[in-house]
Amino acid sequence: MTRRHHGYALLSAIIALIVGLSVAIYVGVASDNGTAQRTVAGPRPHNSAAPASTGIWVGSWSTSPAAAEPGTETAGLTDRSVRNVVHTSVGGTSARITLSNLYGRQPLTITHATIALAAADDSAAAAPDTMRRLTFNGTTTVVVPAGRQMVSDAARLTIPPDSDVLVTTYSPAEPGPVTVHAHARQISYAAQGDYAEDVTGAPYTEQVESWRYLTALDVLSRESDGTLVAFGDSLTEGHSSTVGANRRWTDVLAQRLREAADAGQDVPRYGIVNQGIGGNRVLTGGNGRPADNPSGLNRFSRDVLGRTNVKVVVIDLGVNDILRNPPVTDPDQILDGLRTLVGQAHAGGIKVVGATLMPFQGHRGYSDAREAIRQEINAEIRSGRVFDAVVDFDEALRDPYNPRRFRSDYDSGDHLHPNDKGYARMAEEFDLEDLKGSVPAQL
Repeated sequence: MTRRHHGYALLSAIIALIVGLSVAIYVGVASDNGTAQRTVAGPRPHNSAAPASTGIWVGSWSTSPAAAEPGTETAGLTDRSVRNVVHTSVGGTSARITLSNLYGRQPLTITHATIALAAADDSAAAAPDTMRRLTFNGTTTVVVPAGRQMVSDAARLTIPPDSDVLVTTYSPAEPGPVTVHAHARQISYAAQGDYAEDVTGAPYTEQVESWRYLTALDVLSRESDGTLVAFGDSLTEGHSSTVGANRRWTDVLAQRLREAADAGQDVPRYGIVNQGIGGNRVLTGGNGRPADNPSGLNRFSRDVLGRTNVKVVVIDLGVNDILRNPPVTDPDQILDGLRTLVGQAHAGGIKVVGATLMPFQGHRGYSDAREAIRQEINAEIRSGRVFDAVVDFDEALRDPYNPRRFRSDYDSGDHLHPNDKGYARMAEEFDLEDLKGSVPAQL
């Protein structure tokens, strides 16, 4: 064990050097992982979305591009307005978005993009006088190269916390496939034709539980201290929570932080962004190039280091490595993967809070051997030798009379995912003091 930790210290030093260089390159150069570009096309109009004044940019919402949308490989979403509905964690005086063409095989041309506040929950209608046209380097048309992403200019719009925002894009000839995050637990919309500035919502007759193209909403905030990234699998994504109700543990944690700060408690004011992907694993990604559902090791630089002004990351990964990858039976492989993520975060100046793995007895993938692996990983996490701080999801949700399974009132019914009450309990388990961003000198 001593040799391992000495080796890990050397490995961490090497990772810190490599990742430090990689992050510097990442900021300025686009890659096939979907990093930012500023390629634009079309005339340069007057930009009514003027950049705003004071504050810092933080993430208010985001999601991870996870796959190519089935059925869009050839026709894409040609002549279609896509209206994504997203829910903010913090507010600000201006907003900007990120569009991804990670899974596209050809450039994606967006000729019209807008942002507005939703008129009501679960609605495609815009609140009065909130519709703003988005620009990209001052132009209203943007070309997103295949495998890349684009960040818009700042649009001056007051964004409240804990509110729904409509982000709409129109593409006259989308070659496909469409970059998507499915299983969003939120209904978004689409309409035939260019209805990007429609405020009524009437043309948006198509509904889908996915976010298309859109991967981030940043706000210019005068109150927030930075961004907290939740990095995980379906347990972070919010699988089995009520659609449209924003009951993921990340939503409840954002509410806890707002209420504590408003009450005068000394807690960080963070925007919280959710980078969970259902079925995600630390070590192994899906098929394809780029891979569907890329591994945690593969996507960490994009989904954590590449987010805006990140101070803390919460990592909740490992259950799917146990359940879905039978050859990975050595818990040290999973732990080494988690430690690699920690090293990358530290190289970027980011504090890491790690979650214990929750029970899953009763699920079809359960076995006593897999339970033993989970217990060994949790013991190492609780020892303090993996993360800077620990949130004990396992202890919070397990049945005290049978710790191998969920407490029945927290179980969604599949014995793997919590219900709304369980997700709320996960958010309550955080010690808010642990979320203050401070990377230790030595792990």
